[in-house]
Amino acid sequence: MVDNARLEKLKELKELGISAFPYTYRQQKHASEIVAKFDKLNGKKVSVAGRVMRLRQLGKLYFMDLFDSSGKIQIMARPESVSSGSAKLLGLLDVGDIIGVSGVVTKSNSGEISVDAATVTLLAKSLMQPPEKFHGLSDVELRYRKRYLDIMSNQEARRIFVYRAKIIDYIRNFLNKRGYLEVETPILQPVYGGAFAEPFITHHNYLDVDMYLRISNELYLKRLIIGGYERVYEFSKDFRNEAVDANHNPEFTLLEFYEAYSDYNTFMKLTEKLLSGMVKKLYGSYDRTYQGKTISFKPPFKRIYLVDEIKKKSGIDIAELTDDAVEEIAKKEGIDLAIKNRYHLADALFDKYVQKDLSDPTFVLDYPTYMCSLTKDKRGDSRLSERFELFVAGKEIANCYSELTDPIQQRAKFEEEDAERRKGDPEAPPIDFDFIEAMEYGMPPTAGIGIGIDRLVMLLENVGSIKEVILFPTTKPQASAQAKGSAEAGK
Repeated sequence: MVDNARLEKLKELKELGISAFPYTYRQQKHASEIVAKFDKLNGKKVSVAGRVMRLRQLGKLYFMDLFDSSGKIQIMARPESVSSGSAKLLGLLDVGDIIGVSGVVTKSNSGEISVDAATVTLLAKSLMQPPEKFHGLSDVELRYRKRYLDIMSNQEARRIFVYRAKIIDYIRNFLNKRGYLEVETPILQPVYGGAFAEPFITHHNYLDVDMYLRISNELYLKRLIIGGYERVYEFSKDFRNEAVDANHNPEFTLLEFYEAYSDYNTFMKLTEKLLSGMVKKLYGSYDRTYQGKTISFKPPFKRIYLVDEIKKKSGIDIAELTDDAVEEIAKKEGIDLAIKNRYHLADALFDKYVQKDLSDPTFVLDYPTYMCSLTKDKRGDSRLSERFELFVAGKEIANCYSELTDPIQQRAKFEEEDAERRKGDPEAPPIDFDFIEAMEYGMPPTAGIGIGIDRLVMLLENVGSIKEVILFPTTKPQASAQAKGSAEAGK
């Protein structure tokens, strides 16, 4: 609710002729620069701007903690030393107000670097009490729902999103230096594909057709490889109509890149180089701590084989699984399967016996062919496919294929998936006939990989929930807010 006392102050400001919401302000310096270059700036006049997050008065001297995008700077202001308009303003300021300050860089009696104000300009009057700076929001869901309040009061939350941007910048520069072209592919798609997931459905009024928010950009990036680009990548927003939990958000960021004339062996080395180099560059060491455990990104990463690991720990050979045996094995293993097919059982067995023990970066190689509809068969063993997934701290971070380039085989695998969809598997995609046609023009040998940016940031920043690394994660709308919005819309 709007604070009535602040509304009264706003009214008083108007009566004094002080604008509470001016158009612009000349911000010359940021807090971090003043602190870092104090010796050079001491005694010099500067102008700063930011939000007041602490306000106290000792006698006639006002002390304010001013926060800008770089950090904090203390402001000192005396009514007798500032301009007449500024003197009138000081007594009407509240925590949360955004102000501009012009003054001289100095140190307070306690030795804190400060700006001794000559003028104070109100830039935005805060009509609501912000979260207390040193404790922030205690309601975790409120932090996600109102992220602007979280980053206003929580410097750690701010830092995480700064590092998220640095991680993406590093990856982008890494790929650009290797001759990759950054591209954009459709979010609205007539046929969804490239992964097993339930899509969001929408309707295009003009075309009068149902369309889907993409679950993956894979098939469009492959079209570009077919068209003649040899190295392409995209940071894509993907959408999957799935549960919301610590590791899943219906809207997430996926990096996918594809390289012609390469295979999954090439990409294991490339992935090692990308991630190990990034961790060392951004954090100064190969080691990161996640949930109390040290994880080493020092190459080479460990390699294990999916079929062998599950067989060793369970006695089940998932390469030989048939759908007829699924129900019996699932019951024996105590696994509850919503969809009773061998794909879902193999995935559940991996979760039960292998995934939880993968701490340091580990490549899990060579999945059964029935789990890999877009992947080439393993050379020398047609039961398996040349696919790896990278796991760190028990989380899947990347998924890579030696891409299937035979259009006849691709059509057959799509038909198998479509049969599962028609049996009732909501995650099985339909056949993308346009993509098959594109393949029929000829697709070069290609390797492709998808890296989950959100989960990667979770690991590197040591947070246990994906909501901590997405600025505006999906949350259930509040009934009160919905009702309020509907009432205001109806006025």
